[in-house]
Amino acid sequence: MYAIIKSGGKQYRVKKDDVIDVELLEGEPGAQIEFNEVLLVSDGSKVDVGNPVVAGIVVTGELIGESKDAKITSIKYIPGNHYRKFGHRQRKSRVKITGIGHHQKSKGGKHGS
Repeated sequence: MYAIIKSGGKQYRVKKDDVIDVELLEGEPGAQIEFNEVLLVSDGSKVDVGNPVVAGIVVTGELIGESKDAKITSIKYIPGNHYRKFGHRQRKSRVKITGIGHHQKSKGGKHGS
């Protein structure tokens, strides 16, 4: 079983026990994360495509920690001053997918966010 989720404006194909790097999320390592924007779910024989999301399906994960992308450097030419060099390393959250399934209702009748 696999799903396609949306997080941070990007789409990821995930299955149980996958480890993915997504845009930085709030929380401490070990925190549970829910991805409610599930765009597609497949169990091998049946494919559910959302319009835009699949209703009632949630992907859960555990926040492992943070990682950084490779450093991107750039040079800006400034007439008379030669050039200026600068760089950037994007911080990301590392998440282990723990399950793909139906959304569980809480006792109060409200859905989680």
